[in-house]
Amino acid sequence: MCNKNFINLLIFLVLIMSCKSEISKEDKLLADAKAIHERVITLDTHCDINVKNFTDELNYTQDLDTQITLPKMKEGGLDVAWFIVYTGQDSLTDSGYENAYKNAMSKFSAIHKLVEDIAPNDIELALTSDDVRRIDAKGKKVAMIGIENGYPVGLDISNVEKFYKRGARYMSLSHNGHSQLCDSNTGESDNIWLHNGLSDLGKQVVTEMNRVGMMIDVSHPSKESMRQMIALSKAPIIASHSSARALCNHSRNLDDEQLVWLKENGGVVQTVAFTSYLNTEKFEKRVGIEVEIAKQILDSMGVQWAERDAQKLMTADERNTYYGHLGTMVPIRKNKLATLKDLPPAVDVSDFVNHIDYLVEKMGIDHVGISSDFDGGGGIAGWSDASETFNVTLELVKRGYTEAQIEQLWSGNLLRVLDEVEAVAKTLN
Repeated sequence: MCNKNFINLLIFLVLIMSCKSEISKEDKLLADAKAIHERVITLDTHCDINVKNFTDELNYTQDLDTQITLPKMKEGGLDVAWFIVYTGQDSLTDSGYENAYKNAMSKFSAIHKLVEDIAPNDIELALTSDDVRRIDAKGKKVAMIGIENGYPVGLDISNVEKFYKRGARYMSLSHNGHSQLCDSNTGESDNIWLHNGLSDLGKQVVTEMNRVGMMIDVSHPSKESMRQMIALSKAPIIASHSSARALCNHSRNLDDEQLVWLKENGGVVQTVAFTSYLNTEKFEKRVGIEVEIAKQILDSMGVQWAERDAQKLMTADERNTYYGHLGTMVPIRKNKLATLKDLPPAVDVSDFVNHIDYLVEKMGIDHVGISSDFDGGGGIAGWSDASETFNVTLELVKRGYTEAQIEQLWSGNLLRVLDEVEAVAKTLN
């Protein structure tokens, strides 16, 4: 009997030690991930803005309902946010171009107000990779500027350099709808194209972007537009917020052929945390419930739900106002969803890193990066706003990525492309 009791005691002690060992492994992984997250520069290439949040009374020093604020960046350890000068596609007319230009300049001014007047001790504008490292070393957050849609260029190519001088370091030549510069991916829905790729003006803009040192973004342009941009550009290009089409068949994602083009070009794909671009099955099972709740919340706010097609018909001001209402609705919906039982699982950080894994496998670690599309429709379970940024690093550590690789994914690859684009510009001037 004594022997049996002794054996049972030994088994119990072994089980206890085994549990402690497992716990210590988890603790060590978490500690390692936190240390890596602290050491690397984390950079998100796509964060939309609304100019109403860049005033003396209402701004990013406060914990707003937006997915990006300075408090959220600090809490989640997000070091660099690319704030986006976005303009929705409108008519290809002089008045359309004039309004688009005014919209773009208002967003440039808002970003400059944040870094120069509202919070200069907390965040600073970077124009180069050296700026990013210098500002980060001072303990400040870093702002950078990208342009989503070349529509505000209008018919005046000199606007490219004007935008560059205001701080823009990348630009896509179209958004949802064909611009005067190139066709959009949205042409896939009806197979109607305006330019069959780049327009003549668009080709000039690509050349001008090379000359001034602005990265070319292919996240929204059509596949043929991308092919022509790569053939024409003397510098590497980026996809500022796209994922892998092989894993999620959406026209905003890049197919394997495009990935090969981009790898050979030396560019980078900034994998995007946008639910419908990551996992179609999970997204479709859950989206109906999320939309119904969103409609209820908006209705209580006196706002009518607008489908994507209806949003495209809005003016820039109407669209900005509507997006502001969505920004208020999203956290309310998040809290309500948390109370519901038997919800289909949400698209999450694991789904996101599946795309990173795929892109790394197809292109190599040197050509993959990270983006959120926060405040523009992005956000997933586990990385729903900037305060949860660490969860991406944690998942990468769990998948076996080294610190050097994680540094590349978070910022190294994108900053390398920025350096190479600037180097090309110097040879052209």
